[in-house]
Amino acid sequence: MTNPADHACIAGQRLNPESLMMSYGYTPAWSEGAIKPPIFQTSTFVFKNAEEGKAFFELAYGLRQQGPDEEMGLIYSRLNNPSLEILENRLTLWDEAEEAASFASGMAAISTTLLALLQPGDVVLHSEPVYGGSDFFLKNVLRKFGIEAVGFRPSASVEEMQAQAAAIAPGRLAMVYVETPANPTNHLIDLDACAALARQYATPDKPVRFVVDNTFLGPVFQHPLKHGADVVLYSATKFLGGHSDLIAGAALSSHALMKEIKAMRTFMGTMCDPNTGWMLMRSLETLKLRMERAAQSAQLIADWLREHPLVERTHYLTHLEGNPVQQDIYQRHCLSPGSMISFDIKGGEAEAFRFLNALRLIKLAVSLGGTESLAEHPGTMTHSDITLEDQKEMGITPQMIRLSIGVEDPQDLMLDLGQAFEAVGMPKEVEVAEMV
Repeated sequence: MTNPADHACIAGQRLNPESLMMSYGYTPAWSEGAIKPPIFQTSTFVFKNAEEGKAFFELAYGLRQQGPDEEMGLIYSRLNNPSLEILENRLTLWDEAEEAASFASGMAAISTTLLALLQPGDVVLHSEPVYGGSDFFLKNVLRKFGIEAVGFRPSASVEEMQAQAAAIAPGRLAMVYVETPANPTNHLIDLDACAALARQYATPDKPVRFVVDNTFLGPVFQHPLKHGADVVLYSATKFLGGHSDLIAGAALSSHALMKEIKAMRTFMGTMCDPNTGWMLMRSLETLKLRMERAAQSAQLIADWLREHPLVERTHYLTHLEGNPVQQDIYQRHCLSPGSMISFDIKGGEAEAFRFLNALRLIKLAVSLGGTESLAEHPGTMTHSDITLEDQKEMGITPQMIRLSIGVEDPQDLMLDLGQAFEAVGMPKEVEVAEMV
């Protein structure tokens, strides 16, 4: 297989990712001129001879160094597969990563990466809130492996994060893990500050990895590797897949770290399958178009929600007035506010449920980043395994509703939201205020 980078330029000019997504890493001549790569639906691959099989396994298991012009051969689809190699080459483009790995789910990407880079006795300093599954893995599953998770609250300043890191026993801090924007509050974490913190506590014998879950803004609107992250993670189910028809995950990093992560993937068996890999390649071709359209609609809807009498507060990345710290992070890190909106409806859980039950065009379902708009109740759904006390501390309220805006007409979405508000009715306190 030739180097994909050989086809990334025209007349010496590097092409943009949205252009390269159509062909990068693939030559039609390899497959009878097929303009799209085939699905290599196979479990194993035939060696030309025994010597080739020996050489491939030596590289696969790290028994010797790879030669300067030597390529890793195809062995078995748990290790490598042409469909996934093309996909992983394309996944590197938006983040300008050296290497990528695809996984069977977002949680497979997260769990495999953390288990590859941590060991018993380590401590992970992580942001809060994170996705409910990530929260459970950090606080409960890692504990079984002798790894401790220490969370810092959304309101924590850089100085408070520094104090928490300083309180960890010397030599135990091994990772700073953040999800930004936070799910579901859209709170932003300062990537530059976290990268500096990781470097401050790293030693030649004990590196401190900085790992970022970039699912909410995706590779189009935020690039954590450019702000010092060592590894970027995605639930590829979301924007990368974008059609609510697949489950997948991805990790991107340097060649050196990806070697460790891919080795763990091999033995855990958490790789993506070829058919899902092919579907992801299809979706990557329209990633920028989908994300930009959804973000344009989300801005209109978020502004409309902010003015609605039944909305107590909106959580959206252009609604940061009065919070200069968050505004500064947004300006430095984000290329768009994206298409995720959370808002607090006036009232409580009962009002939130009545609103959700009244939606017609917007579907009541978890997940995000698809072509269709979705709504859910974080407190009792995606983040229900977090205690009510911790939810309150994280800013997750009983009246919070999370919206993932899709590519429908925004006026139709606002029409649906409007009739759902009408179904809720006007709380008495609002009626009194309007009468006054």
